[in-house]
Amino acid sequence: MIKKIDFSSKGEYSRWIFFVVLSVALSIWGPEAATIYKDKSILDKISGVAIETEEEGYRYTLSPDERLFLLSECLNSQSLPETEQNAMTREDSSNIDYKELEGAYAFVLNHRGPSGREITREEIFGKCNREIGVLKNLGILPNVVKEIEESDYDAVLYSAIDVLEPRNNVGVWKISLSNSQKNANKENHLIDTYVDGDTGKIYEFYVRGPFTWEEIDTDELIEKWRVYMGLGKPQIYIWENPLLETTPYFKKYVFAGSGEERTIVTIGFYEGIQELFLKISK
Repeated sequence: MIKKIDFSSKGEYSRWIFFVVLSVALSIWGPEAATIYKDKSILDKISGVAIETEEEGYRYTLSPDERLFLLSECLNSQSLPETEQNAMTREDSSNIDYKELEGAYAFVLNHRGPSGREITREEIFGKCNREIGVLKNLGILPNVVKEIEESDYDAVLYSAIDVLEPRNNVGVWKISLSNSQKNANKENHLIDTYVDGDTGKIYEFYVRGPFTWEEIDTDELIEKWRVYMGLGKPQIYIWENPLLETTPYFKKYVFAGSGEERTIVTIGFYEGIQELFLKISK
């Protein structure tokens, strides 16, 4: 049954007509008006939204073993003289412009500088000296090793990148005694080192000091260093061709890498110049 509306009163009829007209008007112009209002609230205004991208600067969280493996592979993808014993002429690393190499790994100059998560150039020398102090306290380095001075050293920031998975990358500072110090006394000095750009941990070092190979307990040294780095237990590695080393005084260890891969770490000694080294590159 349809209920009839009583329009006996002109006032009630007028109100009903107004209500109908208003409903029709809102159904026609309401959505458009709302859209115009919303557009005015966002047009001609700058707003920022934080998003995660998958560009080179983004990094997955890598374990210490994975970081060590990645850096080792990247260092082995390029050839640089690491000490004067390896090459009589040392290149000035600050003048080297590395291009991305073909292959699975690349060690490239970081032109953009620290990303905000990495140690800056203003901080790197102080951070390196603090880590040298930690290594002294652990008995990895002797107390006679001197702190580095910014005026005597070059510091260059690099990126170690997994080319196939560029989001896997490690920022690393290379700190080297400057070429301008050729005639300086290098006794008890750090010669070369690679420092993690995020944590400041020292991966690799060459240092002059009162060393003799007979006094160096490599097993004890590697255990202290692996605890310092947060690495898993290593195994002794028997190298198939020891003649490829530039000194007869060395011992190699193998650490877990990425998946089934592994990282070789060498502790060695150059007798003539009394230089101890721990390296993760070949």
